[in-house]
Amino acid sequence: MSIFTGAAVAIATPFNNDGSVNYEKLDNLIEFQIKNNTDAIVICGTTGEASTLSHEEHIDVIKHCVQTVNKRVPVIAGTGSNSTETAIYLSQEAEKAGADAVLLVTPYYNKATQNGLYEHFKDTADAIKIPCILYNVPSRTGCNILPETAVKLAKDVDNIVAIKEACGNISQIAKLAQLADGCIDIYSGNDDQIVPIMSLGGKGVISVLSNVAPQQTHDLCQACLDGDFKKAAAMQLKALPLIDALFSEVNPIPVKKALNIMGFEAGPLRKPLTEMEEAHAKVLEREMKEYGIY
Repeated sequence: MSIFTGAAVAIATPFNNDGSVNYEKLDNLIEFQIKNNTDAIVICGTTGEASTLSHEEHIDVIKHCVQTVNKRVPVIAGTGSNSTETAIYLSQEAEKAGADAVLLVTPYYNKATQNGLYEHFKDTADAIKIPCILYNVPSRTGCNILPETAVKLAKDVDNIVAIKEACGNISQIAKLAQLADGCIDIYSGNDDQIVPIMSLGGKGVISVLSNVAPQQTHDLCQACLDGDFKKAAAMQLKALPLIDALFSEVNPIPVKKALNIMGFEAGPLRKPLTEMEEAHAKVLEREMKEYGIY
């Protein structure tokens, strides 16, 4: 049973001007997503600036999201860490808070071997009962989950059920789909690769784009699920200039700027992330208008 099919939003975490979490604005973002047919909410992921939240904040934000969503869509908590002990702790706390699943990024900086990745993910998944989604994003972590490792984990560990693939390498993802033969759900981790990955049997996307265009991202995935890849391809290509603008600086700098442009008052970023450069912001605003969301 899939955790979700379609488009999950990797939701931003709004901050007050003093840097504290703005729960009122987070509620507004959650309601906007649900109203516009997002299929799941990923809280405290990369886009949610989880890496600069304290453990206490991290857990509080997950709890708050679970309570606000109130079972209307699945809530997936980002609980990965470069420390296995920390990943276990955060995952157990997310389970206690009522999260439907956890998203486990590869251990960054340490650059574990494939054996190390296997043990890290197995130990973390074994510590909880809710489903786990592996998160492969080598560009940010310096570490790549090979298809063979992902498949072995899915076959050996009952609650490792899916992978968010942001390696950017379609050939690697095709190899994963071939080896897995359905034993692990594959989600696109890149908004510009939704259609190619879903054409290989992917179940959807965990999306940055969905922060600002939830209905459109849902509809794009639905076209794929309906088998209408001609329609889906046209939607994917139409969104590409906006997607490019959303990644013109490191995520979530542009998407937070976009949310502020839209009036959601997502607030500032936590350092070391800084505000978007003016030239990039102008391009972003232009592409948002071109796409019809502002």
